[in-house]
Amino acid sequence: MTFLEPLTLTGRHVILEPLHPEHHDGLVAAGQDGGLWKLWYTSVPEPEGMAAEIQRRLAMQEKGSMVPFTTRLIDPATGRPGRIIGMTTYCNIDAATPRVEIGYTWNAASSHGTGTNPDSKLLLLGHAFETLGCPAVEFRTHWLNHQSREAIARLGAKQDGVLRSHSRTRDGVLRDTVVFSILEHEWPMVRNGLEHRLAKHR
Repeated sequence: MTFLEPLTLTGRHVILEPLHPEHHDGLVAAGQDGGLWKLWYTSVPEPEGMAAEIQRRLAMQEKGSMVPFTTRLIDPATGRPGRIIGMTTYCNIDAATPRVEIGYTWNAASSHGTGTNPDSKLLLLGHAFETLGCPAVEFRTHWLNHQSREAIARLGAKQDGVLRSHSRTRDGVLRDTVVFSILEHEWPMVRNGLEHRLAKHR
């Protein structure tokens, strides 16, 4: 048993289940909901690139550097798993500290503002702090992705700094990466904030 194995996390609005190649068609449909791959600051694959992205994430899981999830809605009428709306991961896994990053996340446009994202973050952060015992959880995003930066800040994460010319985007342009984190002692306040946001979507 390694520090972090594939697992399923169930919340109020979403289920995070281990990524599997069988999720391909559902993920393609989710990406097409809003044409998310057309947004230059995201890493959502084009429909024809989804299979390769699934394999890339699963290969990183084999190496122990990522645990990828498929995000699926919970059907409010039946309480059973519904349609696929996106992907998320634990990544940059450091078992010795221990510490993880929550990243490579995207959700179908129609799910934005419905409570799915705070539910997902509540599940991932809760497992990281309360089960894995992480002293900190990290988030990273493109400097120019203001929507993502604002969303991370709304969680209660603090900005640690900016890694300049840190990596290249799909078109080869160097990007600056903003690093945020939530510390263990900050988690109760962050959890309360997420639960308050979720209460609006009952």
